[in-house]
Amino acid sequence: MKKVFLSAVTALLLFSCQNDSTESGDSNVSAIAHRGCATQEVLEAQLKADPTLAIRMNEIEAFTNNALLTKRLVNGKVEIPVVVNVLYRTTAQNISNAQIQSQIDVLNKDFNALNSDYGNVPALFSGVKANVGITFVLDQVIRKSTTKTSWGTNDAMKKTAQGGIAPTSPTTKLNLWSCAIGGGILGYAQFPGGPSATDGVVIDSRYFGLSGSANAPFNLGRTGTHEVGHWMNLRHIWGDATCGSDLVSDTPTHNEENYGVPAYPHYSTCSGTPVEMTMNYMDYTDDNAMYMFSNGQKSRMAAIFVTGGPRAAFGI
Repeated sequence: MKKVFLSAVTALLLFSCQNDSTESGDSNVSAIAHRGCATQEVLEAQLKADPTLAIRMNEIEAFTNNALLTKRLVNGKVEIPVVVNVLYRTTAQNISNAQIQSQIDVLNKDFNALNSDYGNVPALFSGVKANVGITFVLDQVIRKSTTKTSWGTNDAMKKTAQGGIAPTSPTTKLNLWSCAIGGGILGYAQFPGGPSATDGVVIDSRYFGLSGSANAPFNLGRTGTHEVGHWMNLRHIWGDATCGSDLVSDTPTHNEENYGVPAYPHYSTCSGTPVEMTMNYMDYTDDNAMYMFSNGQKSRMAAIFVTGGPRAAFGI
């Protein structure tokens, strides 16, 4: 079982700064074989730019652990209004309202255990599979034409001065950006604790919602589910390190990320050689191979919405 509590020193090490993420000059029009999520890299860049972010995130970890220990979770249903910001250069990038709604529908299914593949969860994990119980409602769609071929991961798409669209009411609404990211990145999110001016989730337009067979194997909206999981304070299931920790007690320790559609059971070589939860939304598998959150992840997400939590304005 993974240790949930982190000391301040350990947390600061976890949030150490390593790399900058910059705009890619590659339009990235070729097919992507493996899932690429830049959330951790973006976090490291933000930490380098603002050392106080590590302190705020450590405080969020302490609050989260206290909420888990005292069972003070969400008192009722959390319904999240969603603003979708569409930045497009081509007709294909100007995704339809129907495609946008399909992403909202996927989020509602995946976060409420209504996805058709929820029943595929192996018996080994049936006792920890979770109905998170958070719903999403489309609030507004904002569109803007651009000449940029790719936006990169430096949050330019969120800044009006750089040709992007500033977030709408980010403390009470989840902002999604649909655009051409480039560099082999499907999407990225900002963890709780970051600046409100850049808060939200970015998804490449080719992988936004039910985007069609041409964008397989990432055409079932699970990039959105994965990235919204980050926005709700979930880490990658392998902890972004060999045999790392995702700060959740009921997910097995993974060697590293998994790609494609792994055969079950897939054993870890980490301590105890557990069967890896490759079907978890926070791994890197194909869209049709991920279909569950765990109860521990549910509790971690719920903790951010209680009074005093970093996203309390969304809570009840």
